[in-house]
Amino acid sequence: MLSSLSSIISTINFYLFDYILIFMLVAVGFWYTIQTRFVQVRCFLEGARIILKNMSMNGSDQKVGVTSFRALMNAAGAQIGIGNIIGASSAVLIGGPGAIFWMWVTAFLGMATIYAETVSVLATRKIEINGTIKGGPAYYIREAFKNRFGKFLAVLFAVSTIISVSLMNFLIQSNSVSTVFNNTFGIPYWLTGMVFTTIFGAIVIGGLNRVSYVTEKLVPMMSYIFIGGAIAVLIARIQYLPEAVYLIFYYAFQPQAIIGGGFGEALRIAVTQGVKRSLFSNEAGTGSGSLAHVQANVKDPHEQGVIAMHGVFLDTFVILTLNALVIISTLYTSGGILANGFNRELALAVDPNNLAQLGFGSVLDANNFEGLGAQFVAVFIFLFAFSNTLVSYLFGKMNVEYLLGDKNIHFYYIAAIILVFVGAFKGSELIWELKDLSNGFMMLPNILALFALTKLVKSNCSSSKKL
Repeated sequence: MLSSLSSIISTINFYLFDYILIFMLVAVGFWYTIQTRFVQVRCFLEGARIILKNMSMNGSDQKVGVTSFRALMNAAGAQIGIGNIIGASSAVLIGGPGAIFWMWVTAFLGMATIYAETVSVLATRKIEINGTIKGGPAYYIREAFKNRFGKFLAVLFAVSTIISVSLMNFLIQSNSVSTVFNNTFGIPYWLTGMVFTTIFGAIVIGGLNRVSYVTEKLVPMMSYIFIGGAIAVLIARIQYLPEAVYLIFYYAFQPQAIIGGGFGEALRIAVTQGVKRSLFSNEAGTGSGSLAHVQANVKDPHEQGVIAMHGVFLDTFVILTLNALVIISTLYTSGGILANGFNRELALAVDPNNLAQLGFGSVLDANNFEGLGAQFVAVFIFLFAFSNTLVSYLFGKMNVEYLLGDKNIHFYYIAAIILVFVGAFKGSELIWELKDLSNGFMMLPNILALFALTKLVKSNCSSSKKL
């Protein structure tokens, strides 16, 4: 029965993503790229200067919300997850190295999308007398459509976010950690699940301030170390790096050479894999990233908008790209186990959970660091998954409060604890399909609202940055 249900949802996802959402996602990114006159290029350095000015791994608590840097780290905590490791691996295995190119295209447009999301969410949020901030895409969807249709879309978004970003994500992140730790260290699934759940529960019960405090320190630390490790591997394979970059661009426009079949079908696979995995990684277009930025203690929506763009940039153009280059330069280039022998059957036989470990391990193990490559990736899957799970809890909590109010939140906390622990024991294709489906139902109302809020996005930029 579960297999049949998974097959049905998979078919729905195929048509929803491959023929509807992929065009809507690209369209809204392109729309705001033009409407903002390439804000992701024009204001990139402005955003970097603001981040560097406010950067602190020990930001003080705010009377209202959190600092702009903490908000960025919360958003990055959701964006930088197993999608950077497993998502990139899946895209390369199924869509070939060229899928990374389409990830870049999607992320470039996504930087304009998340700018629009962040400006919209700050322009429509409500700050109560006690300093509590109420806001999110559900609120700007209601602002975009002030009728029953808008209320329906807002509820659809909130319910879909709770299912995808929180409930399904708890299962996926926990299972990814327990599986990798069992394969790498031989640790029992139940033990990993117990440790993961205990730490998770102890932090999230402290609310927004405690989660923000942890992510503010965890996200920069894990990013720096992962970047350093990836660069070390790429230096060891420096002679193959030009070939790896060439393969990304070559197979982006000649995908049938590696995927097989006709050009049109191969291109569709490469593009959709790039778009879907980019979406799973950086979340631009779903609206979920703006749930972190709505808490930012800033007066100017434009300021936080240009900060938000850097979350997508760090996620896709830095961390995901470095991971992809490690995989391609070690496994696809000359001498790699997938060089000159890639086919769809082989792709199905390789576990994407292990691909990054194979890539890092092929260099580290060959230099007298036996097993270090697999262990390095396993630790980072834990860190990425943990930060993602923490922030996912907050995003779900905000939407539960939108639907049910503050009084019923303890039921959500109990459900989160149970799902995080249960997820450690067994994964399921149905869970991934449900996550994709609910992701789709997040995107539909979010993107429609963003198109409707074009005037609001432009008018709420600071006077010195009028578009």
